[in-house]
Amino acid sequence: MMDPKLETLLKVTETLNFSRAAKQLSLTQPAVSHHINKLEEELGYKIFIRKKGELKLTSEGEIVVMYAKRIKSLYDKMQQSLSDENSKITKLTVGITHTAESNYIAEVLAKYSSQNKGVTITIISEASKILYNMLLNYEIDLAIVEGTMKNPNINSLLLDTDYLVLVVSNNNHLIKKKIVTLDDLKKENMILRLPSSGTSNLFISHLESLNMSIDEFNVILEVDNIATIKDLIRRDFGVSILARSACLNELRKGKITILPIENLSMPRQINILYNKDFKHTDTLKSIVQIYNDTVKLYK
Repeated sequence: MMDPKLETLLKVTETLNFSRAAKQLSLTQPAVSHHINKLEEELGYKIFIRKKGELKLTSEGEIVVMYAKRIKSLYDKMQQSLSDENSKITKLTVGITHTAESNYIAEVLAKYSSQNKGVTITIISEASKILYNMLLNYEIDLAIVEGTMKNPNINSLLLDTDYLVLVVSNNNHLIKKKIVTLDDLKKENMILRLPSSGTSNLFISHLESLNMSIDEFNVILEVDNIATIKDLIRRDFGVSILARSACLNELRKGKITILPIENLSMPRQINILYNKDFKHTDTLKSIVQIYNDTVKLYK
């Protein structure tokens, strides 16, 4: 059984209020205070700073909460694994980036699940940094992301190599060019992913390597949803920089055009990340095989 003091800690961290935490845990407020005080006593560090009725985590408290979340995820995962073993059902939680969500990753996971009786997959879409933390905390089993993670406890399996491209409408005057220059691009209205996205970061870092700034370009919109960006491009509201893999379906149907940019090569790897103690390596091999077979259908 998971230590109830850690359960209390996580609820207090969530509510930042002893009374609300006590109500949600069906405990008295003194019992909640006792759990936190006892935990601070055992660890030898203050977890919360209490000032004017407000609670704030100390730097040590943030570390305790990080590991408490990890412990809870491991405990929940143990219960799930025991349940799966008893019912002969496998449940996987896979985190994917928004870019991966826009290509055929979801299709690949759906194929894997349909081909393997008793397998249920839950897909969570988040930014890479959030998925890294979720993987470390065992909140997800796999993370499919652009790039990799430098951590000795995390293994990486190359799924594909992708690259960023200029995406324009079929009516845009740039389609007459075989290759677009950065000066050409400066004259266009640009619709980009949010600055926090891996796509924008990669584009900006390549510009900086050429001693250029994103401020030199006419960025009229920043949008998180890739489907929305592609829809705006089709309607000729602007051009964008997106992963080629996120545009394959539209390319196949002739809805948009992609163009190379002179002196700007932007490749990146798509990897499956997993904890070293992940036991279902046969699952990884199957996903890679289905991915490769699916890619051929889009070429």
